[in-house]
Amino acid sequence: MFEQIKEFINPSENPDLTQAYDFQRQHLPTLWLLGKTGAGKSSFIQAVTGLSSVEVGNGFEPCTLTAQSYEFPKDKPIMRFLDTRGLGEADYDPAQDLKEIGQSGNALVVVMKADDPEQSAVLSTLKQIKKNKQIKHLLLIHSAVLLSDINQRERQVAFNENQLRAAWGKSFESVFVDFEQEDGCVYNYDLLLTELTKFLPVIDLLVLNKEHTTIEGQNFDKIQNEVLWYAGSASASDLIPGVGLVSVPAIQAKMLHALANQYSVEWNKRTLSELVGTLGSGFALQYSLKLGARQIIKFIPVYGQTVGAVAAAAMSFGTTYGLGRTACYYFYYKSKGEQVSEQAMQELYKKSLKKGKVASGYE
Repeated sequence: MFEQIKEFINPSENPDLTQAYDFQRQHLPTLWLLGKTGAGKSSFIQAVTGLSSVEVGNGFEPCTLTAQSYEFPKDKPIMRFLDTRGLGEADYDPAQDLKEIGQSGNALVVVMKADDPEQSAVLSTLKQIKKNKQIKHLLLIHSAVLLSDINQRERQVAFNENQLRAAWGKSFESVFVDFEQEDGCVYNYDLLLTELTKFLPVIDLLVLNKEHTTIEGQNFDKIQNEVLWYAGSASASDLIPGVGLVSVPAIQAKMLHALANQYSVEWNKRTLSELVGTLGSGFALQYSLKLGARQIIKFIPVYGQTVGAVAAAAMSFGTTYGLGRTACYYFYYKSKGEQVSEQAMQELYKKSLKKGKVASGYE
């Protein structure tokens, strides 16, 4: 086996990964929320994360003078919400907030109550953000739409969209929702998540793509956020010049060790050999060659630091997610003393690799 594969055995002996983890946290896919107090921003976060109002309310932390952030999940974050607090202040400058949101998977989510036409503070802020040209995607959420009858709603929605269009000057998507239904459900919830997934693909795995057809799938749902965190860390580290060759297999090693513990499976050379064996005789060779090739490409002037680095980040996310998903499948049945089909493992890896590459946001 190649040295990168060997590192899976003893993650405690791996190099310090602090730089990779810090870089990942600084570049979390971020949704920047704009909206007046009471528009429904916190309710929006609850809808996406599935957390309670108390959990969301206690999770915000100041990150600039004019904004606060909410990372989800809290201990091993996969994404972040940025909520601007400076709306309506004459001297509000969005420059620091723009810097804070990082570089990957960023989009602006504007929340407006359908029956509230007074949006001058939001529109003024949009005009300032537009000058920066860093934000490329905008989603307008019309909230509290069920408070009005259908005729009123159509007029209200059209009015606010026209206001926003005049301020933004570019195309955007919109969806109308209601977070306060009596049954506790969110009106137009599926459409809301579908629109978000268009510019933040990880939401497809984080929220939409839950597997409940088998007990094993249900069990993976509980662990998937941890797998996504490791995938995000590996992906982000591959954007750092000269780091990916060491950091990616080291992060994957820590993930496999942690997942084995989750299933009460001893992680040793024999377990590794069995796991890799189910993925095919050529898996180790292909893994090492492809990892090395991605790092070499990144040294090509200009191309390597742009297209090459992005392609490497997507593949590292995909391979890490694929390994995590198949490892959970393998550990689940091993913990029960049952054998797994090599064909099932290889098909699951290919399927999960593809999902992971798309969810990375770099595809």
